Amino acid sequence: MSSPAPWPSLRVTYHVTASNQADLDARVESLLLEQTVELPRAALRDPFVLENILGRLVSVEAIDTTKHRAIIDFPIIATADDPAQFLNVLFGNSSIQEHVMLADFELPTDWPGYKNALPGAQFGTAGLRKIVNVPTRALTSTALKPIGLSNERIAFLCGLFAEAGVDVIKDDHGLANHSFHPFEDRVRACQKAVTDANRATGRKSIYAPNLTGTPTTVLKQLKFAQDESVGAVMVAPMLLGMPFMAEIVAKHAKVPILGHPSFGGATRIAPELLYGKLFPLFGSDATIFANFGGRFAYSKETCGKIAGALTKPSIPGLLPTLPMPAGGIKYHQVADVLSFYGREVILLIGGGLYEAGDDKALRARADEFVRHVADFKS
Repeated sequence: MSSPAPWPSLRVTYHVTASNQADLDARVESLLLEQTVELPRAALRDPFVLENILGRLVSVEAIDTTKHRAIIDFPIIATADDPAQFLNVLFGNSSIQEHVMLADFELPTDWPGYKNALPGAQFGTAGLRKIVNVPTRALTSTALKPIGLSNERIAFLCGLFAEAGVDVIKDDHGLANHSFHPFEDRVRACQKAVTDANRATGRKSIYAPNLTGTPTTVLKQLKFAQDESVGAVMVAPMLLGMPFMAEIVAKHAKVPILGHPSFGGATRIAPELLYGKLFPLFGSDATIFANFGGRFAYSKETCGKIAGALTKPSIPGLLPTLPMPAGGIKYHQVADVLSFYGREVILLIGGGLYEAGDDKALRARADEFVRHVADFKS
């Protein structure tokens, strides 16, 4: 193993699968080289590169008979204080290797360019709570769906949920600039519905439209949505690109960002790291993820780790943010889900409300959902 790194380092933990020592040694060596120099060690002759760019192995230990934990220090200067290059050093070429998973990382405490590369959440839990005027209890949320409805119908649903007191009413992530519900008309109608409902109820429900498309399109959508006074916006960082999200947060967004997990399963990155650490580092103020026991396969342990990483960040200066478990939560499970996560959560239920029936039944269930969360005693 190498001697301690003499420079500020990005310490990265990988899980490496290998059936024998020779394979393990080769795969760890590949990690050291691929993430920075991308050359065989024998081809490295420049003294500066050898001393200041090449990664250094900290430790390797067995997790089980085939899986091993490899910890490597990479020089933070290799990231160029750039969000895309940060990800490249973290898990660029090596992400192509099926035997490697990115498990964790630690940032150096003395990294002057930290905020240039990673803006972090700008509002966090406290800021989002202030916007919806919910200081202590868990927050409620639902999604406007499905694709194919008219804007009039979507706006009606938005108003119905706001009148019931749902705190965060967001577009489904599949709602884009479709011909049957164009983005600008949808945002204008939904925001008006929420504004009218808030005026009638005295509450502060917010509408969060989904931003999706090319960078030019997304920035245009963001400006329009903010000009319409929306309370938040939603983006899918893995669809749009995490470096683009960082730029949105650092230079353009004036409202909280809800991070959606779509395309998040296309990587070999531990879910608790991707959603619990990377999403907030790149600017998500609340992160949606698949809850245990629903349509997806995350365990209760994994969900607990994601929520813990969001609410109690390990990186100094990173604001606590709110977990948004979702994905098949049923109405009758509200108490159990809240018992697991506590008050620091945004409980997102979509289909569990819509399956109530017609509009009258839907409104009744939305009312009950809001009341149930408000009355919950942890």
